[in-house]
Amino acid sequence: MTVVSPSRALVLVCVALALAAASAGAHAFLDRAEPRGGSTLKTSPPRVRLWFTGALEPAYSRVHVVNAIGERIDAGDSYVDPMNRELLTVSLPALSPGAYKVVWRILSVDTHVSEGTFIFRINR
Repeated sequence: MTVVSPSRALVLVCVALALAAASAGAHAFLDRAEPRGGSTLKTSPPRVRLWFTGALEPAYSRVHVVNAIGERIDAGDSYVDPMNRELLTVSLPALSPGAYKVVWRILSVDTHVSEGTFIFRINR
């Protein structure tokens, strides 16, 4: 039988807790968006930007924007920012007044898939 000193046992418990906390926090969730979900804008934004709570896998993370009748209207250039892998962006053309839905699906570096939608409006 091996006897572990109390100080060594405490260190082992702290390491185990730190590893558990790190793995639990690795999932990426939507932190904020520009434009914000539910917002009404007076001018068309040049892009949609989504910030997540963790790094994304660029090859498997996408965002697109559709109009009120479901037609895709973004520029088709969705990408994860190479300088900030928590930022997902897509460009937009000049938008007319109306409602637009942002649809995103991401894969975080820990292989957790997350997806969601939100709406913003243009009202001139």
